[in-house]
Amino acid sequence: MDGASTSDSGSLPVPDMGNEESQDPQEKAPVRFGWIIGVMVRCMLNIWGVILFLRLSWITSQAGIVLTCVIIVMSVVVTNVTALSISAIATNGRVISGGAYFMISRTLGPEIGGPIGMVFSFANALACALNTVGFAEVVRDLMQEFGAVMVDPVNDVRIVGVITVTVLLLISLAGMEWESKTQILFFLVLLVSFANYFVGTLIPPGIEKQAVGVFGYRGDIFVENLTPNWRGPQGSFFQMFAIFFPAAIGILSGANISGDLKDPATAIPKGTLMAIFWTTISYLGIAVTVGACVVRDASGNKSHILTGNNTDGCVGLTCSLGWNFTDCIQSQSCEYGLANSVKVLGQVSGFYYLITAGVFAASLSSALGFLVSAPKVFQCLCKDKIYPYIIFFAKGYGKNDEPLRAYLLCYLIAIAFILIAELNTIAALISNFFLCSYCLINFSCFHASITNSPGWRPSFHYYSKWTALFGAVISVVLMFLFTWWAALVTFCIIFFLFGYVNYNKPKINWGSSVQAGTYNMALSYSVSLTGVEDHVKNFRPQCLVLTGPPNQRPALVDFVGSFTKHISLMICGDIVMEQDRKMRPQDATDSLVKWMNNRKVRSFYTPLSADNFRAGAKQLLQASGLGKLKPNTLVLGFKTNWRDSAPESIEDYISIIYDTFDANYCLCILRMMDGLDVSDDLEFEVNHGFEPDESVENQDQQTNEEDTADDMSDEGSSDQIKTVFQNDQGKKTIDVYWIADDGGLTLLVPYLITRRKRWRRCKVRVFIVGDEQNMEEGRNEMLALLRRFRLDVNDVIVMTDIDKCPHPKSLSRFVDNVAPFRLHDEQQEGVSVQELRQSAPWKISDKEFEAFKLKSERKVRLNEIIRKNSQHTALVLVSLPVPQSDCPSALYMAWMDTLTCGLHCPAVLIRGNQQNVLTFYCQ
Repeated sequence: MDGASTSDSGSLPVPDMGNEESQDPQEKAPVRFGWIIGVMVRCMLNIWGVILFLRLSWITSQAGIVLTCVIIVMSVVVTNVTALSISAIATNGRVISGGAYFMISRTLGPEIGGPIGMVFSFANALACALNTVGFAEVVRDLMQEFGAVMVDPVNDVRIVGVITVTVLLLISLAGMEWESKTQILFFLVLLVSFANYFVGTLIPPGIEKQAVGVFGYRGDIFVENLTPNWRGPQGSFFQMFAIFFPAAIGILSGANISGDLKDPATAIPKGTLMAIFWTTISYLGIAVTVGACVVRDASGNKSHILTGNNTDGCVGLTCSLGWNFTDCIQSQSCEYGLANSVKVLGQVSGFYYLITAGVFAASLSSALGFLVSAPKVFQCLCKDKIYPYIIFFAKGYGKNDEPLRAYLLCYLIAIAFILIAELNTIAALISNFFLCSYCLINFSCFHASITNSPGWRPSFHYYSKWTALFGAVISVVLMFLFTWWAALVTFCIIFFLFGYVNYNKPKINWGSSVQAGTYNMALSYSVSLTGVEDHVKNFRPQCLVLTGPPNQRPALVDFVGSFTKHISLMICGDIVMEQDRKMRPQDATDSLVKWMNNRKVRSFYTPLSADNFRAGAKQLLQASGLGKLKPNTLVLGFKTNWRDSAPESIEDYISIIYDTFDANYCLCILRMMDGLDVSDDLEFEVNHGFEPDESVENQDQQTNEEDTADDMSDEGSSDQIKTVFQNDQGKKTIDVYWIADDGGLTLLVPYLITRRKRWRRCKVRVFIVGDEQNMEEGRNEMLALLRRFRLDVNDVIVMTDIDKCPHPKSLSRFVDNVAPFRLHDEQQEGVSVQELRQSAPWKISDKEFEAFKLKSERKVRLNEIIRKNSQHTALVLVSLPVPQSDCPSALYMAWMDTLTCGLHCPAVLIRGNQQNVLTFYCQ
């Protein structure tokens, strides 16, 4: 449905007739405007500014008629392309209040929308101050003509400006209906002013007009003024373009009050484009007509009229017209004419003071328009709660939800800059702020189109993604061409505000095109990876972690995250038994993903329903991942309570290990002294695929975990339990017992862990098997090999006593652990092994126990060495013995238990898949 499109999927309320109407049905409906009064007239008033009356004639004298028309057309191209982009975005779903900010933020997301909303609101407030100062300066000059001065020229501007902006504020506070009526009045004054000007060009000029350079329509004047005549330090094409372009920035005025329009999707495109068309006609008409009627230089002295036909020594076009302005032309002291006077339009017109009234209407209408736009946009930004400390200004009042607090803020900003009274520097920033807005509007349209999102379905079809891209690029180019330092300041402000939003990551989802673009890029890169052959240099341990619900085994999640974050793939697999599926909350997946995000874990979460634990694990092994983004390492938690578990549970657990190696996966099994499962603390349902671990001799590890103070993104969350993997490990050691070559995974994982900040100061020690006679030689060979692999290993220790018999006490403990799982068939006379097997197929026969006796003793002995050397290290990694098909599950479980028992630190049983993951070659 269209309701899900990019423009209306935000969190703002979308009232049909205003927020207040539903509260009081007796109150009148809010004021809503059509496309003519709401958009076209408003845009035309903002485009017709003081530049039209006070600067266009001077630009024509400098650039000539042809280049002035080029400047106007170039400006119109930028604004027209932007208007097409606005039209496309405005018709892609319902647009409510907020105008340009709303469109950009809902298309590109809060990271881009937030900064531009802040900058755009501020720019509108400054533009209000600029236009008010422009009006105040004209009033001051008019007062000086009549000899009226209040204090001095500067303070007069301040006084008139403060009074003016206060009156405009009162009009705004009276409501949009009064503001609209005021704008219509200004519009009518401007129309009368234009009519006065064009009628004046047709009236034959008298001597007074001719003295100031006005001669009516003449072909020779037109031809003379076609070409440029650059004068002064600002005499260049781009300087003229920079001076004129701010006249075109009013095209967003209608869009900025989108919340007050009857049908924004229709009004914004039609009104904006029509406003651009009519204002372009008026600008071109005035440039051509004034260039055809007025000479560049005139003295204003009626005595300079030529008597007779004597033109000796006369310089300039006016000699043929009966006037001699040679003296002022040669001394460059002419005060009148296109190049010298800003009051040419008034001198050409039928009645001079109607043009002054037009200047008043143009400046005041623009100031009022900006004073209304800034609070509306700022209110929408505040409602979105992207930035702190500004939510106070989000409150609206009355049937139109008027942002009275934001009006007062905008008023205070305008007052502050009016009192400065020197706004040339700020004017450059304003132009750059508006150009930056144009750039992002065009880029929004381009980006939404290029991502091919199904939600991008604007009903306005007369746009192109390439013209939108052109509009974005040309806006940036113009920013630097006009005022490079202001462009740099603008971008610095935008990047600072962007960085703040990006760091805080507001919990807002507007279905932006950035999300669509991210999806497209991820899909494209994933597909392109499928054509790339694997290489040992690019090997990454991509882990499928059987966590169950991740928040129940945070240590397992943190352990894998310590060597996969920002490096490789991590998938948390949750096998949900069929009998538990109906008890599972519907939002369980969302809450667990949220838990991982709060913990800053970069992992996918994949729940899977299965009849039993092994079947679910097998399905995950086969189906997890996408293309090359597929796990190659399975990570399990150690089944500490295996002695008390059902035989089927042990069989499933060991079968998963078999299935892992059959699928050509690597394998890691993590054992913590206090277990992995914290579901008792969280009071959650336990996934019985993992049994809770039994407690061990002491609680030192638990105390250590509770005392850690690592930063968490959600300190107040009760289910964010800290683990040992979040502690700063200091200068502890990571001990690696490399019993068998598995391709190098056993050595790679500790290297990746030490790249993390918390583990960076840890030293890695590698323990290898060797004989006493060649101990030093074997150690040196291993050190040389590790150096060639570029692994930073602190020490290599050769275990020469691994083949010794274990201590009788240790061996006795192992025998006692296995005793419940033995058949003791040799002690039962008259009963065959097969008969005993039928009643207890999982048990170990005496023959099997004897066959694996040497291996069992070796595991016990290795545990003694580990406990002796690594009792208080940060982490122990031990080569996992490869399971044999004829080895009973209980015996293999006892081996794994024996290897890692009695340690106060996390222990990892690890085994690669015999494929090399390390190389010392460059290719």
